[in-house]
Amino acid sequence: MDDLLNAQLNAQATAQGLMTVEAVQKALNRSRASVYRYANTNPSDLNPSYDARKLNPELRVNKDDPLLFHPNEVARFAQDVLGIKQVTIEVQQPSENVTHDLLRAILTELQSLRSALKDRA
Repeated sequence: MDDLLNAQLNAQATAQGLMTVEAVQKALNRSRASVYRYANTNPSDLNPSYDARKLNPELRVNKDDPLLFHPNEVARFAQDVLGIKQVTIEVQQPSENVTHDLLRAILTELQSLRSALKDRA
């Protein structure tokens, strides 16, 4: 990548606002293998200490959890390690779908139940 290139990080984030390996791969325009090489991982240590020369994932509970990265960490890595001068982060809200509608309906029902129980007490 050219130093003057403006890397557009379109973070296809998870619900927590974190980026998957695939999202980082797409944002940095690198191969999946490169992203894994950049990542600060260690087979003998689940959560290795911070390394400024590596792409540091979020903390994991067990070794089978997927690697997730905060968009700010991806931007820092792109600037400091890959040498990209300008980095723009755009976190896109996931599109509405049937799951969101169902969850919204469940939330509404739970709120009405809570209100009814509160009125009884």
